[in-house]
Amino acid sequence: MSRRIAIVTGGSRGLGKDMALSLAKKQIDVIVTFNGNKELAEETVREIEVLGGKGIALQLNLSDFSSLDGFVDSVKAVLQSKFNTEHFDFLINNAGMGKTVPFTEVTEALFDDFMNVHYKGVYFLTQKLLPVINDGGGIVNISSGTTRFANPGYSVYASMKGAIETLTKYFAKELGVRGIRANVVAPGPIETDFNNGAIRNNPQFKAMLGNLSPLGRVGSADDIGSVVAFLCTDDAKWVNGQRLEVSGGINV
Repeated sequence: MSRRIAIVTGGSRGLGKDMALSLAKKQIDVIVTFNGNKELAEETVREIEVLGGKGIALQLNLSDFSSLDGFVDSVKAVLQSKFNTEHFDFLINNAGMGKTVPFTEVTEALFDDFMNVHYKGVYFLTQKLLPVINDGGGIVNISSGTTRFANPGYSVYASMKGAIETLTKYFAKELGVRGIRANVVAPGPIETDFNNGAIRNNPQFKAMLGNLSPLGRVGSADDIGSVVAFLCTDDAKWVNGQRLEVSGGINV
């Protein structure tokens, strides 16, 4: 039986990198995308190969809607040349951007950036890749704990993630005829370089968020990737249309 293949957008660092490596540990080959840092993405690919899998890095800028067709063509080409197939199995929509901005200071330009990257880009990238996804495959969309609990400064980010959570239910409903499952993973506060390392670089903020969890800490990247990988295995074959919050029980 041939190995399954996943695409992880934003897979060069942070949560996306851990998702890619966790998938590789499940014997799933991985196409990772990067926006600006090709070197980091290629390092992720090398680590996938150390784990015995195949990997490749492709550039993707979700804020440039006109580039999506070219990206899909690149995916089709590397599936043929690298993996000797015409289809892949799992799409993990992880790529994103972060910025903490009070509602009163949000500009239309910032709103549009978040819309393009976190919602419009995900919506149409998934639509354009659907013909290349195998029947019986899966989609995992990455959301946020901030769709359940409000965190000042996240009005735009959380709103877009809320839209993604609704969209995921429609994916599950409309794509089930092909056996394609769709689920959401919603991380709580994670210590990475996301949003300019807002948690990692601020010990007081980190401690405050950690104290909100019954487990007494914020999350790390390796708390999330294994859950995403689980959803891409047969162990999760009956999990569909669900939101899995992976937050250590913050604000439970």
